[in-house]
Amino acid sequence: MSQSGSTFYIWTAGCQMNDGDSLRLAEELSARGFRQVDTPDDATVVVLNTCVVRQSAENRAYGRLNSLKPLKRRHPDMLIAVMGCLVGVSGDEAGLAARYPFVDMWLPPSRFEALLERLDTQATANAMGCAPASPLSPASPVARYVTIMTGCNNFCSYCIVPYRRGRERSRPVHEVLGECQRVARLGAREVTLLGQNVDSYGADLPGQPSLAALLRAVHEIEALRRIRFLTNHPKDMSQELIETVAGLPKVCEHIELPLQSGNDEILRRMNRHYTAEQYLDLIQRIRHSLPGVALATDVIVGFPGENEQQFLDTYRLLEQVRFDAVHVACYSPRPGTAAAQLADDVPAEEKERRRQLIERLQERVVGEINRALVGKEVEVLFEDQVRGKWRGRTRTNKLTFVNSDIPLAGRLAMVKVEWAGPWSMRGQVVAADAPAFR
Repeated sequence: MSQSGSTFYIWTAGCQMNDGDSLRLAEELSARGFRQVDTPDDATVVVLNTCVVRQSAENRAYGRLNSLKPLKRRHPDMLIAVMGCLVGVSGDEAGLAARYPFVDMWLPPSRFEALLERLDTQATANAMGCAPASPLSPASPVARYVTIMTGCNNFCSYCIVPYRRGRERSRPVHEVLGECQRVARLGAREVTLLGQNVDSYGADLPGQPSLAALLRAVHEIEALRRIRFLTNHPKDMSQELIETVAGLPKVCEHIELPLQSGNDEILRRMNRHYTAEQYLDLIQRIRHSLPGVALATDVIVGFPGENEQQFLDTYRLLEQVRFDAVHVACYSPRPGTAAAQLADDVPAEEKERRRQLIERLQERVVGEINRALVGKEVEVLFEDQVRGKWRGRTRTNKLTFVNSDIPLAGRLAMVKVEWAGPWSMRGQVVAADAPAFR
């Protein structure tokens, strides 16, 4: 039923999974006749999609939530909903509701059906007998996130996710395929399959379909040109998956494989269930099957008890592997996790020193990797235009800019790299495929 004149605003924080959830919700609201606006002041429905992976993220969510109280007072008919990990599958909804009585709905991560049902019920009550308006479609991004599973069973000692998103729950293959086909019809040329640990996909489903099997099924969708997936867990990434990626042309040579630490004792305290040697063996097998693969990783510095030698173990492993991207964070205690019971004994300034050392190492390494591409041709899928330049990514996820008078959104092009820095590259289009949108 149409919601003529209704508007919505979604604020999103955190991971790609939240980004994907917000985009799906935006599509559902647009299909009901809602119009997306840029500020909560202009909205009749306001949704906060929250992250609490770090205390700073949770504090930011509370700050954003508090800012809505005077807005609700001025506009009592506004519907405010909070979703994401602040609510969590085992969160204290009653306590949150008591602290924030101006919030109308509390929605667990990735579950916004109750909001849609409420809006549909209101529409029926308010406009019985009215013909529905034509759905309004949001802009259709070229590269889309598709959640294939939620939750996590690993309970890394520093991580709040299993407590907020619950245990692993895989979406059936037919559901994932249906969503991939839908976003392809909307103009997507690339999908990224998302999960906290995608390597465990299907273990809870009848027949236990693997991630490798799912990739093979998604690969058959003709309109899609590229497929990515993240995030992997080193203890669970199978040889079958590696060989499947090598054998499917649409699956990009780009693997996200969080390390967290290069020291075995720290890994044990983190409850990661692998050693540095096992991680390096996995890297070797990936590179053997996927020559030229781009590898990205996550690292935490200053974990409780981490001494200088243990930090250097991580630093040297990063030097040895030469990742294309390293996301490094200083450890901060997260209430409710096992690590929060440990003494946070690495001074903040020392954590920052270690973080900066890794950042400088990575800037040098990725600069060298990217400069080796100058003069070569790379395949780029262009997504949009920024400040007059077309922006896209290579199969190995390297941000690339070109000048072009022809529209490139949604098109694959061969680009000759003319300049490369640590964070992006520039080049000229050599050849492009047919326009993606007609």
